[in-house]
Amino acid sequence: MTGSDATPSFRLAYVPGVMPDKWVRIWNERHPGVPLTLTQVPAGAAAGRLLGGDSDAGLVRTPVDRSVFSAIPLYTEQTVVVVPKDHLVTAVDEVTPEDLADDIVLHPLDDVLDWESLPGRPALERPATTADAVELVAAGIGVLVVPLSLARLHHRKDLTHRPLKDAPESSVALAWPEDAKTDQVEDFIGIVRGRTVNSTRGRQQPPARGGSADADRDGARRKPAPGKAAGAKRTGKSGRGAPKNDRRGKPRRRS
Repeated sequence: MTGSDATPSFRLAYVPGVMPDKWVRIWNERHPGVPLTLTQVPAGAAAGRLLGGDSDAGLVRTPVDRSVFSAIPLYTEQTVVVVPKDHLVTAVDEVTPEDLADDIVLHPLDDVLDWESLPGRPALERPATTADAVELVAAGIGVLVVPLSLARLHHRKDLTHRPLKDAPESSVALAWPEDAKTDQVEDFIGIVRGRTVNSTRGRQQPPARGGSADADRDGARRKPAPGKAAGAKRTGKSGRGAPKNDRRGKPRRRS
């Protein structure tokens, strides 16, 4: 094994719309000697990349196949409808599926929402990608329903978005192959869960020398008996004004 092969590293895949910047910054602060490699992958390709060993972990969209992956849910996104700025629904703060009944609702092949029934009217063809669908919205062909992060990712000055009620939502999770959890994966789990750098959760920490239990026992042995002040010296008097005892232990009479 060469020196470069032995160098620890962490390979993180993430799907479009996910913003891992904060976690990556914390990683670089805590692990300057362990490079983190970021790779963006289509949502539908994330599982294959992880199982193929091309990435150690991934920020993916659910659902996750729990028979082969371990996963930690992170957050759930708001669902919005992307429309031209002069669309009628821009007059309201929130849209319902019924408000889109007369619109062509585009359904890209890489859609990440799990629809039982898509609102509005279907398009003659499905766009290949969300980016293609956004171009069609800008051309006035239809509207598009996506998670908020994808609306922001594909933002255009001539488009806007509104929250859509009663629509499927997309959640994001940190996932890794169940049988391939590395120390680096454990460290990144701590970061996304907000653990501090001194947290003892995760990897096993070696016990400290001179355990606190031994110190407590030593302290208990040195604890003064009740009624005696610590460090007090015997004075030979039983109390203020008390007579001294004779050799047989009986009180001497005062003269």
